[in-house]
Amino acid sequence: MRSILFVTFYCIPFLLFSQLQISTNEIIGKQLPRGATSNPYKLRKEVYDAFLLMKGAALKDGIEIEIVSGFRSFGRQSAIWDRKFQKYQKQGFNKKESAQKIIEYSTYPGTSRHHWGTDMDIIQKVKNRPTQLLVAKNFENEGAFCELHQWMQKHSERFGFYLVYTKDISRTGFSYEPWHYTYKPTSKKILKRALKSDVYGFLLKEDQNPLDFNYFNTHILGINSLLKE
Repeated sequence: MRSILFVTFYCIPFLLFSQLQISTNEIIGKQLPRGATSNPYKLRKEVYDAFLLMKGAALKDGIEIEIVSGFRSFGRQSAIWDRKFQKYQKQGFNKKESAQKIIEYSTYPGTSRHHWGTDMDIIQKVKNRPTQLLVAKNFENEGAFCELHQWMQKHSERFGFYLVYTKDISRTGFSYEPWHYTYKPTSKKILKRALKSDVYGFLLKEDQNPLDFNYFNTHILGINSLLKE
């Protein structure tokens, strides 16, 4: 029995964007990113190559970067959504309220940037690893990964990596995520292609879509302003 509550598994026509070599099924996570089989995180080849350069530079400064999440499939994102939805339903939230709680940090299946093979969640390899990894307090003040965060703020952009969900108070959408980075040279092009082909418009027109119409502008486009330039 299919457990995902709101996501309909439909077939999107295949479109090939010649300059970028990406299909609509890659954009929504139903197909592996090109070159993904060459690395354990299933990232696009150019993204992984750039990451290795950045990782090497950080290591010279005594910081070992560890990827905890790279590519995420449509099915995996659906499972995450469904698990959280059921949790909030048990707490007494209705459908709309449950969806709003989920999108504080997690994306609607098909709209995750992790589908693209350009985005990653990272931590610093440390001896005393926190039980909960991806929480903001670990990256700030005296948190376990604060050195990584400071290093990334200074150096990541010269390798092409940008923080997606910044602490900028004017930014809308998903909450601050100091662990989520994207490879801008590729992800910017993918977002542009996705918007041009109206992939998300198709997804969010589903009859059982529990999200408000504004999800597109507030969340999909609620990113670091530098990623839209």
